[in-house]
Amino acid sequence: MSKRKPYVRPMEGWWRRNPYFIEYMVHEGTALFVAGYALTLLCGLWRLSQGEAAWNGFVAALQSAPALLLHAAALLMIAYHSYTWFKIMPRTLPPLTLAGRRISALAITAGGLAAAVVCSAALLMLVWGMTA
Repeated sequence: MSKRKPYVRPMEGWWRRNPYFIEYMVHEGTALFVAGYALTLLCGLWRLSQGEAAWNGFVAALQSAPALLLHAAALLMIAYHSYTWFKIMPRTLPPLTLAGRRISALAITAGGLAAAVVCSAALLMLVWGMTA
């Protein structure tokens, strides 16, 4: 056996050396806010199943100042996550053509973002109409 030690490449901070990796890691970090908000909605569904008093307590907790700050932070992080998701989309799709011309990456990203905004607005109007 050899007494030489094999080279062990240090893994600490590998993602900080390349701006694309930094953006990717931030994108993945914002997914935690998406998961956290999904758990909040799941908790709300659970409280709804427990009756009106439990639901009203949940709604009151969501209307507190700390909860509103967390919702604002989650909104910003989820918006950034959505933007980066649609920014990555042209790289993950096969080349799209329309009338024999390739659709640009900017058009694909803008189309995805526009679809997300339209769907979010429709959902907001639906929920707003149900509560009015």
